[in-house]
Order: sequence, then structure tokens, then C-alpha cells
Amino acid sequence: MGRRQELEKRQTLLARFGRLVATENRLDALLTIIAEEVRNILDTDRCSVFLVDSYKGELWTKVALGMEEKILRMPMGQGIAGFVAKTGSAVNIRDAYRDTRFTQDLDRITGYQTRSVLAVPLKGRDGKVLGVFEVLNKNRGSFTDEDEGLLRILATMAASFIENASLYDDLRRSHLETIYRMALVAEFRDQKDTGKHLRRMSRFSGILASAMGMSYQESEDIRYASPLHDIGKVAIPDSILRKPEKLSAEEYEEMKRHTIYGSQMLVNAESRLLRLAARIAIAHHENFDGSGYPYALKGESIPIEARIVAAADVFDALISKRVYKGAWNLEDALAYIKSEGGKRFDPMVVERMAICFEDVVEAMEEENRRCVAEEQVSSLSPGLAGPAQPHLRS
Repeated sequence: MGRRQELEKRQTLLARFGRLVATENRLDALLTIIAEEVRNILDTDRCSVFLVDSYKGELWTKVALGMEEKILRMPMGQGIAGFVAKTGSAVNIRDAYRDTRFTQDLDRITGYQTRSVLAVPLKGRDGKVLGVFEVLNKNRGSFTDEDEGLLRILATMAASFIENASLYDDLRRSHLETIYRMALVAEFRDQKDTGKHLRRMSRFSGILASAMGMSYQESEDIRYASPLHDIGKVAIPDSILRKPEKLSAEEYEEMKRHTIYGSQMLVNAESRLLRLAARIAIAHHENFDGSGYPYALKGESIPIEARIVAAADVFDALISKRVYKGAWNLEDALAYIKSEGGKRFDPMVVERMAICFEDVVEAMEEENRRCVAEEQVSSLSPGLAGPAQPHLRS
């Protein structure tokens, strides 16, 4: 390929790079796009995008193409990427193993052999280092000064989009944490294993939404709105909510009003997620055959998000241990959900749950491991944990 053709090709790739990074505001997806495009543009074996975690004083990456590890962390200043992040200087190394800044630990773990390394800093609008672009093993020859210049251009193009995506990600996580803690208020009055239940049914809801053909964003919205399904229980008197005996007819009617209370709390919110949560709260006890409450809605007149959350919520309740019952095994719980298809649950949701059941089980196991880890941390600081709450009614 002639010099002119090479330049034209790179200009085309740069234009493509600009279009792709400008259309993605999810940080994980953006980093994946950037790493793949940079790898192709510079004709290298691998590319990683490291970002600075100033709170922990570390660099982290969720992109390491060709490697099994999806998350890598290292102290600021360690390794080539750490040196670049700390100094703000670019590094171009022809023989990594001869450079004292290079750490061979990762190569030993993965069996990979790094030869050449080119790394440049990502700088934000204020000039501070946001992260590092690092490319490994050029496919033909060594990295040139022209390659370094091109990588600097790519870093400049990407930096503002990464900065925006990071801010969006921080805001989103803050919003979701607020929603989750709002949900805990209602659940904590009602049962002991609040966090585990909310996280699992939330994950199940997102998986089911995706299996129903919903978009990524729609599925994520349902996942993160679903924990508020019982927020209306904060308006139910303790004499009813925490009553250990069977409720009277009048008390049961009041208990059912938690769906209406929850909807009233959320319905006029400006937040898209809270408005979605309102639709879930009002209808998650409606049954597909019209026998549910509060309005005896039937079939597709029940919002699809509520039909999804209803199945996810009941499935988790079945596999959870309670004072009044043991935990059902997974097969029996799924069999019950199937038996209620067309009656309590939307038969299509039931069908999709059976199809994606392995994903549901995997999510359950992941959340269980997470809860165990958090309980171990809490046990080291018992003063931070409140007294155990008795389960009275779910």
C-alpha cells in the first residue's frame, strides 16, 4: 500500500472512530468500542484503556482484548500504564522485557508475551490525566513516532467522550443507589433478607425483560425500577404489616392498598425510572386471569413491566427461606411458575423464564456470593450493623 493510500485509510478510520465514540454514552460500551477501534487503526495485537480511580489511587480497565480477565487494577505509578498516568508522558518501548518499568506479572498469569508497548495519556478538559491508552505488539515492526502521534490524536478525540460518559455513569449510579435505598426502607420493615431479595428479583426482572425482546435500555430500566415495587408498604401500619397471625378481611384489604400507595408516591415524578416504578407498583399484584388486585386487570391490560416483575418477585420469594417456610429448590419453584402461566402470570413471561433459566440461576448465584462477601465485611465491623430484624410478613 502506497503512502497516499495509507494516509487515506487512516483518515477514513479516524472519521469512523469519531462517529462511533460520539454515539455511545455508556462507559463500558464506549471503552470497548475505543479499544477495538484503536487496535485496528494502529494494527496492533491488543489495546487497553486504563482509567484513573483517584479515590483508590489506582488505574483500572475493563478492556483487555484477547485476555480472559475483564477487570484489571494496578496502583498508580506501577507498570507502563501507571508510569504514563503518573507522569503524563508518552512511552514507546521496542522491547518491553528490557525496560525496568514493565511488570511481567500479567504475562506470567496469562501466558502472553509482550514485545512492544506504546502508551499515551488521556487528559481531561482541565489537563489532568484521566487514564491511559496502551497498545501492545504492533503486527508489523515497531511503533513509530507517527504511530505515537496518531495515538495522541485518538486519545484527544476520545478523552472528552470518556469524561462525559464517566460523569454520566457516576450520576446514573448515584441515582440507582438512591432508588435502591428507598426500596430498602419498605423492605426492611417487612423482612430480614432485604438486600438479597431486592438484588435477586431486580436481576431476574432485567433478564426476563431482555428475554421478552426489550432493548438493553428498557431491560436496564426495569431492572433498576423493580426494587420499588413494594415501596407503598411504608404507608401500611405496623399492626398489619408486622402481624404474625393471619390478617382479618379488613386488614388484608388495607394490606392490598400498598400497591395504590406506592403508585401515588411515584406517579408524578420527573424521573423516567420512578414513573416506571409507579406502573410496576400499582400492577405487580394483578393476575393475568383478572383475579388480582387492586383493579382486577386482565391479560395485556396489565403493564408488561408489572407482568415481568410479578414473576421475578414470586420466583425469588419461593427460593428464599422464611420463618414460616423453607426455601424451595429451583426446579420446584420454576414448576410452580409454569403451573401458574395463564392464571397468575403472563404465559409468555413464563415461557421466557424457562428459556433463560440458566441465566436466572447464574444471576442468583452471583448475588448470593456478593451477599456472603458483604456479610463477612460487616462481621468485621459489628457496630455498623443494626440488630437482626424478625420476619413477620412478606
